[in-house]
Amino acid sequence: MRAVLCDAFTGPEDMRIGEIDEPVPAGDEILIEVHAASVSFMDHLMVSGLYQMRPPTPFVPGTEAAGIVVAVGAKVTRFQPGDRVACGNWTGGYAERMVARESKSVRLPAGVAFETAATVWHNYGTAYYALVESARAQPGETVFVTGAAGGVGLAAVDLARHLGLRVVAGVGSDDKAALVRGYGAGDVINYRSEDLRARIKSITSGKGVDILFDNVGGPIFEQMARLMKWGGRMMPIGFTSGQIPSVPMNLPLLRNYCIVGVFTGAWIDNFPEQAARMNDNLAQWLADGKICPHIDRVLPLEQVKEAMRAVANRTVQGRIVLRIN
Repeated sequence: MRAVLCDAFTGPEDMRIGEIDEPVPAGDEILIEVHAASVSFMDHLMVSGLYQMRPPTPFVPGTEAAGIVVAVGAKVTRFQPGDRVACGNWTGGYAERMVARESKSVRLPAGVAFETAATVWHNYGTAYYALVESARAQPGETVFVTGAAGGVGLAAVDLARHLGLRVVAGVGSDDKAALVRGYGAGDVINYRSEDLRARIKSITSGKGVDILFDNVGGPIFEQMARLMKWGGRMMPIGFTSGQIPSVPMNLPLLRNYCIVGVFTGAWIDNFPEQAARMNDNLAQWLADGKICPHIDRVLPLEQVKEAMRAVANRTVQGRIVLRIN
């Protein structure tokens, strides 16, 4: 079968399209004919050797896809061949067929396109785990989302709006402001041109934010450590700035807030039943129009390098999707 291959951790430019054997599903896995796969910053980190894990090479990148089930493992009970699904795995999405665990897959509601479905599992799953499971966000609370126009950030803005939160969106350029406002952000801060501390204090009347959903890390996280509300929750999601921040621990002590790490993939591996319920909730909200994934563009598989470059250069709003079958 046709697939994108990463032979070494040298970045997207050295990826190639080749022929490999079709994967065989394990007992708790399903085999999917992939119709669409999304391109994430995590995928870029993975092929560049900058992610927390390094798969054995050569490997097929791609953490999120959608398609049709063609075979199931002996222990699978929730799916059968012919089902339309969205799924996730650490690797394998940029291929004509991939395998995924039953717990990392969800049946698609009628009418949901594969291109749309391929953008939900990672983006909205991360936002859901952070806001619903970890932060226990309550209606009326204020959440500040950094990297708000990216895939995960925009999903967090969208989901936070659905949950009844007051959303403050952080972006790195003014051209992204309209998008995040359209998804429910009541206030937008360009932290490259504005004084972050002054804007947060003004927006919150000096009280600080209840929840920080931070995709960027570095100085932004460090500044926000002094701008949290009493009893707040700081949530590191990722470090797209390339800088892992440090926080003086007297700050959470004095404001009685907590720092809660968000590693959604590990949570799903450890709590598959809860993850399956999350997937079902997201699928229903998607079908009901309560969440609306944003697709920046759809490209053929052959343009995977262009897609990865756009993600690395932060020119993508929402997600790029690769059309495969």
